[in-house]
Order: sequence, then C-alpha cells, then structure tokens
Amino acid sequence: MIIEMKNIVKSFGSNDVLKNVSIKLKGGDVCALLGENGAGKSTLMNILGGVLNMDSGSIAVDGKEVEFNTPAQSQAAGIAFIHQELNLINDLPIYENMFLGRELKTKRGSLDLDKMIQETEKMFQNMNVDLDPRTMVGDLDASYKQIVEICRAMMTNASIIIMDEPTTSLTEQEINRVFNMMKTLQEHNVGIIFISHKLNEVMQICNRYLVLRDGNLVAEGNVSEVTTNDLARFMVGYDVRTEPLLREKKPGTETLRVENLTYNHSFRDISFSIHSGEIVGFTGLLGDGRSELFQAIFGAEKISSGKIFLNGKEVNITSTTKAIHEGIAYLPRNRKENAIIKDMDIIENASIVTWPRFSKRGIINTKKHKETFEEQRTALRLKMGELTDSITSLSGGNQQKVVLAKWLAAKPKLLILDNPTQGVDVGAKEDIYDIILKLAEEDIAVVVLSSEANEIIRVCDRALVMYHGVIQGEVSGNQMNEHTIMSLATGGKLA
Repeated sequence: MIIEMKNIVKSFGSNDVLKNVSIKLKGGDVCALLGENGAGKSTLMNILGGVLNMDSGSIAVDGKEVEFNTPAQSQAAGIAFIHQELNLINDLPIYENMFLGRELKTKRGSLDLDKMIQETEKMFQNMNVDLDPRTMVGDLDASYKQIVEICRAMMTNASIIIMDEPTTSLTEQEINRVFNMMKTLQEHNVGIIFISHKLNEVMQICNRYLVLRDGNLVAEGNVSEVTTNDLARFMVGYDVRTEPLLREKKPGTETLRVENLTYNHSFRDISFSIHSGEIVGFTGLLGDGRSELFQAIFGAEKISSGKIFLNGKEVNITSTTKAIHEGIAYLPRNRKENAIIKDMDIIENASIVTWPRFSKRGIINTKKHKETFEEQRTALRLKMGELTDSITSLSGGNQQKVVLAKWLAAKPKLLILDNPTQGVDVGAKEDIYDIILKLAEEDIAVVVLSSEANEIIRVCDRALVMYHGVIQGEVSGNQMNEHTIMSLATGGKLA
C-alpha cells in the first residue's frame, strides 16, 4: 500500500498550521514524523486519519485519489491511528476491547464470546504476542496496552498505522517490547508513521524520517544517513546543545532537609538535604518511589514516619495548600491528568495557583495576573493565540510551559519538577533547561525528577539514584554518567 498526501494546506483562523505539505509512505516503511510542538504533525495526521478536513490538497491510496471526511472512512481505507491516550476500556477483557464497535454475534443475536476469543488468539499468534485474551485490560502494563491497540488495528486489516508518541510513559523494557512488535508489523509489510520526540528511538527503530517546521516540510530522507544532531537541527533550524550545561555552583543556605522519611512500600529511610541555588536530580527506574516521595513532601501523599525541615525549621505539611504556603511548588508528571484543567482557558490555567495572592476581598486581580503571565510567556517562548483560548488548543510542549508558568508565578523557594520535559520537543526542552538554570541563579532550590539519565547529567549539579524505594547512591562530577546511574538504578553499589 502506498499513501500519498500532496500540497496539504490547513489553517485555524489566521494561524497557518500546514503550508503545502507533501509526504509519501509505503508498506514496510517505519517513518519518523518529527517536528517541534506546534509544527503541524498532529494536524497532518488528523487529516490522514479523517479527524480534520484539509483546506486544500489531495490524498491518494495506491494511486487513487480518496477523501476522508470521517475516521471511519480512513479506517476503511486501511489506516489506523493509535493516539497517545489509548482508547481501551480497563473494565473489559482484552477480547472485548479487540471487537469494540464491531462485536461478533451468534445467529440468535447474542455476543459470540467464544468466536471473539478465538479470533483474538489467532491474531496474537500471528503477531508473536503472548497474552491471554481473557485478561482484563486494567491488569496490563502500558506496553501491553499499546500492543493490544496495535493488534486491534491489525484486525481491521490496517496497512498503515500512525503511532503518536507510543513510548512516552514506557520503561526501557516496555519500549523494547513495543519495538519488537513494530518489527513484526514491518515483516507483515505494514507501514508505520512514528511520531516521537525521542531521537535516539528514531535512530533505533525507523528507516525513514520526515521533519516539519512551522507548517513546512523542511527535511526528509533515510535515517541511516543522519545523526540525532542532524535531526534536532532540522527540527529547530539551528544547532542544539547536547553537552552538560556547566555553570558556577554557588549553593546557599539549606532549603530542604528530610530525615528518615518512610511511607509503606513506596519509600523508606530517606534522608537528604538541598540548598538554595542547587539543581538536584532524582532518578531511577519505574517504581523506584521518587514521585511518591516528593508528592509526600508536597502534602499530596502521607508519611508514616520521619521529619521534614524547611529553611532549618521542622514543618508538618498536611496538604498541598500548606505546601504552597510554605513556598513549595510541584509540577506533576502526568500533565493531562494532574496539571491542566481542560475546561479552563490558558490564562486561567496559568494563574490558578496565585488566585489567592492576587485577590482582594475575594475578587481576583485579572490585570495583575495578565502582567505576570506576559513576563513568563516571553521567558518561556510560548507559542499560543489568545489568552482566552482553551488550554487544549495548545500543543503538548506549550501546555507544559503554561503549567511551568503557573508555578513560577507563585515565586517558590523549592521547585519540584517531575519529568519536566515529558512529551516536549528538543527546542522546548532547551527553553525549559534555560529556565531551570536561571531559577537556580535566583537562589531557588530546584529538584528534577526524571527517568532520562541524559537529562539528569545535562542539567543537574548532582543526582540521587533510587532503587525500590531507597536512595541507592549519590553521583556528581565524573561519576554522573549513564553507566553509573544505570548500575545504581538496578541495585548496584558505587565503586
């Protein structure tokens, strides 16, 4: 199967999102679709998936021009779209999810459960997947949910599968499982469009690449002929730094100290201290307890035992409101579930934390909020329309910047960033790293929680590596390298 999109144009009001974009994909290709947040990737794929209509241009399947006005028409042509937020129902078994909306029925009209189980088993055998169709989807880890989505797409005879950020919340082991599945799809001559910000993964799994920048196709070719630095440069239009962001470290007074902090099985006997002006990383593998630890420090989770000191004084943080009052800010890892409020506009999302601060007798000072946000907007290089546009109108990276702006407006003494660059492109990552360095220079203590060793190495002064709820070791200087971090994260000891 060959898909060709020619001269695609799409605007939203005065915002020209796609400007004459032409791409071609054939069966067996694993093609990376790259670009900064807001470059037009999702819009282009939503047009191919029948979610959006183009303003002008054409789509051809095997040389024959087609029109996709609905997702059903795109699916009927053999195109499957696996979105970042998976469309599975946790409370149903796998086989029922596989046949959602096209259930098999007996002659009497009742659901033919046995036939659906058999068909699912047959598909799993073809795709080398070791899963019981009767397993509840809610009991699967994230990678197997991705795999169920892929198999479901194959059951609709998909010849082209669009995968939007499929590895964002997966562990290394889970990513390998999904990649093995993608290789099996390639062997079945299925074409894959792989949207990702993780350039190392692109080099590992893709054979072709397409790069969009500001709505234009600026580069395409074979992955074997480029480096990650080349791809990053195509995406942002200039050379992207990859070296550690060295700076003069001038730690000030102690901001946070914890002693023997423990909570059930999440973390135990945790002791460390962080000074103003320091950037301290916490890393490890999934399930290491770092998010739970800092959610407890922020008052969102409980503590069984231990003490927390802020600026040398013991505090009892029983709620997030109290934490904010004490000068702690927390940017959570799951933006869509825990950070943005979808029914609010951009300025409301950006100002909600400081409503109590900028209000008098219960009336919010909107002018003050807008002034504060304009400062953050410039510093964070936010790409957006009107302040009153919905937060969901922004790309993922720009939503992340709004969430960061919200916490910066609170002027915290301690800023906790949990996976701050998740789902963010290389250019936006650099903007966020610059902000982190600037905050440290302003004597704010910054904690960066990340599962990406490279991120920790680039931006942090030192890092604490966690393993199964305990601090396994601390690294800094020459010891802060991928090998040492991975060794500690898997239970090893410092030499």
